[in-house]
Amino acid sequence: MDIEALVLAVLLGVVQGVLEWLPVSSEGGVALALSLVTGESGGVSTRFALVLHAGTAVAALAYYRGELLDIARDAPDWRPRAAFDATNADLSFLGVATLTSGVVGIGVYLLFREVVSELAGGGFVAAVGALLVVTGLVQRVAETYGLGEREWPDPLDAVLVGAMQGLALLPGVSRSGTTVSVLLLRGHDGEGALRLSFLLSIPASLGAGLLVVLGDGVPAVSPLAAVLAVVASAVVGYLTVGALVALVRRVAFWGVCVGFGALAVASGGALMLVDAGLL
Repeated sequence: MDIEALVLAVLLGVVQGVLEWLPVSSEGGVALALSLVTGESGGVSTRFALVLHAGTAVAALAYYRGELLDIARDAPDWRPRAAFDATNADLSFLGVATLTSGVVGIGVYLLFREVVSELAGGGFVAAVGALLVVTGLVQRVAETYGLGEREWPDPLDAVLVGAMQGLALLPGVSRSGTTVSVLLLRGHDGEGALRLSFLLSIPASLGAGLLVVLGDGVPAVSPLAAVLAVVASAVVGYLTVGALVALVRRVAFWGVCVGFGALAVASGGALMLVDAGLL
């Protein structure tokens, strides 16, 4: 048994569990760490990072289990004409956004996995960060002048968020950063945006991991190490999603948004310097 490999797998799971909910790319972070430590190719590291998404999907499933049960109970009463009313909006949002992200995500994975490093680097991370900073400032204006907040999602929310989530298969593109940004700009409050984004992460994360396993198997590590990594990402993901939601409840979300956005801008700038050979 290779103890070092098992320890590395657990550490990578911890990285995934922490970064998944932040506006930085968990996939990019895990892939970069695995490449640096083991020398694996970018493609192998990226596929392993996608497998770890199963852990954070379990974390979100556990954290929002009550709301998911409520959605399931209301599902038999769903009707097309009332698809996006108050009762059915969450179920319809999840369905439309998941379908959209699946179409976009599979296309991205199949077409761009060989040239992903050219399409998703520090520039994408910095751009997401800048969007979050701007969004945070917009939220501050809304809080100050009482511009109002959306109570539930509509079809355009679902399509826009689903498309951005599909693009987040690219390393360097933050799933939570892009989806939360869209929801905030569409008028949802901070906790509501996080809630919809994290609920949507469940089918998307499970689908991304399944796509890799069915297509390539579990890359880079042994099956035991992969299981440990997924378990670690699930446990740490559950703890960190709760901490982030609690933070949003106690602190004005515009400040959280600006802070995380600034972090993402700094991270993206550092990645661009690394890519340019300046760091």
